[in-house]
Amino acid sequence: MALRMWASSTANALKISCASRPHLSRCFSTVLDGFKYASSHEWVKHEGAVATVGITDHAQDHLGEVVFVDLPEAGGSVSQGSSFGAVESVKATSDVNSPISGEIVEVNTKLSEAPGLVNSSPYEEGWMIKIKPKNPSELDSLMGAKEYTKFCEEEDAAH
Repeated sequence: MALRMWASSTANALKISCASRPHLSRCFSTVLDGFKYASSHEWVKHEGAVATVGITDHAQDHLGEVVFVDLPEAGGSVSQGSSFGAVESVKATSDVNSPISGEIVEVNTKLSEAPGLVNSSPYEEGWMIKIKPKNPSELDSLMGAKEYTKFCEEEDAAH
């Protein structure tokens, strides 16, 4: 019990939302406050004129060990809901969709040499692209941390 209280207070201090299913005592994935989430399991963090995009901890957990990441080149554009790349794991290959529209201003080239960063650090070192948003109001259509956590719980319960 003391360990569970410590974990909960640590998660709160780090602003991590941890969703637990009633029949499990462990957290299913990490969801960070201050990020926006798409129903296709991508995250976006908008800071200043740039938005960083990657796949969520929930998505990487379901994919398993990521062995290859296919990303576009900087300078291109993306549209909200459209694929901009793919993630290949030992289990499957999945498209990665852009949560917002805009111009790609930077690509995480580290992922070509170390695709496992998507697993070990999905919200930090495993980011995929940085976008100059075309229409920042698109962020309003995405989920916050609490909504995404609930979405994942409901999605997992249905499977």
